[in-house]
Amino acid sequence: MTLTTSIQDALNLVRSQRLMEATQRIQEALQGRKQTASEPPGLTVPSKYAGKPVRPLAQVVQTLRKLKQTQFAFRKAGRLSGPAEPELIDGANFLTRNFSGRAGSRSYRLYVPGLKPDTRRPLLIMLHGCNQNPSDFALGTRMNSLAEAHGMLVAYPAQTQSANPSACWNWFNPGHQRRGTGEPAIIAGLTAEIIKSYDIDTEKVFVAGLSAGGAMAVVMGETYPDIFSGVGVHSGLAYQSANDVVSAFAAMRGDSPPRHAKPKLRTIVFHGDADATVAPSNGERIVSEVAFSPVDSERELFKRSGQYTRRVAKDSHGVPVFEHWLIHDAGHAWSGGSPAGSYVDSSGPDASAEILRFFLQGKESQGI
Repeated sequence: MTLTTSIQDALNLVRSQRLMEATQRIQEALQGRKQTASEPPGLTVPSKYAGKPVRPLAQVVQTLRKLKQTQFAFRKAGRLSGPAEPELIDGANFLTRNFSGRAGSRSYRLYVPGLKPDTRRPLLIMLHGCNQNPSDFALGTRMNSLAEAHGMLVAYPAQTQSANPSACWNWFNPGHQRRGTGEPAIIAGLTAEIIKSYDIDTEKVFVAGLSAGGAMAVVMGETYPDIFSGVGVHSGLAYQSANDVVSAFAAMRGDSPPRHAKPKLRTIVFHGDADATVAPSNGERIVSEVAFSPVDSERELFKRSGQYTRRVAKDSHGVPVFEHWLIHDAGHAWSGGSPAGSYVDSSGPDASAEILRFFLQGKESQGI
């Protein structure tokens, strides 16, 4: 079998969400051998997560990239090409900026609303998913237009392909799960830079993300609770669900150890129960230690079509402290967004509007 044929077979497996088998096929092609009848499909995994791939996963992905066909973890629908710019109202700006710090540097887009309220302004950090970029994420979530009504600034840090071949935030790497190092330090640094540059209300600084970005938003809430006031997670994973690439795939499938701690910050979680890329149990695991009120657990129709189950835990003021939204029959996509972006299910409840409602309603809530 030629390398080209093997690559094509691997791409077909990726499109069918058979990522492990695709990786194995490329590894075999690089070695110039065929899988024997005694070998199981996919990665060879002795014991729990087993040994490592025959060739490093980064090399496998790089091979696909050379053929301009890369499709990697978290990818179900979407595109790598740059989308059109989000429309701006008069007076608003969508800036391109760069941040550099001791842990590294990243570019980011910053939405500065035209509305200039009398009070200090809120700030939201939005972390895109794999194979996305800031403009694409802003289009799909429609967060800029929704934030405009609140005079809120929105920043979209951009992951680099040099840091991860599929532009995924490295939520699964221990070096990026700690305060003061790696990507958490970079994101926290650019957040602090924006706070200093604009008149930001430091009690209204939030972080949210999709997929790998959702998992990294959880990391930010755990490592920098002094900077952020709330966390929004769409199709993401709990803190320290994995410690390398192999355990990341296991966690995505729903095979990760139980978590015995509540999030440090107020947290809202969205997840589709038909998500074949990141198992819905990952969303439940984020808030597994939260005591939700049976009275506020509800299954209800939303305006357009379909159903969701919403669970709420409130503080003594009646303000939601934790929310978990399980969207029925939804896959790996941002609920209620615009089809102009990637990884969007426009038929679902408006996750962006609900995230902003949750964040901005919670100033009265000082503890969890």
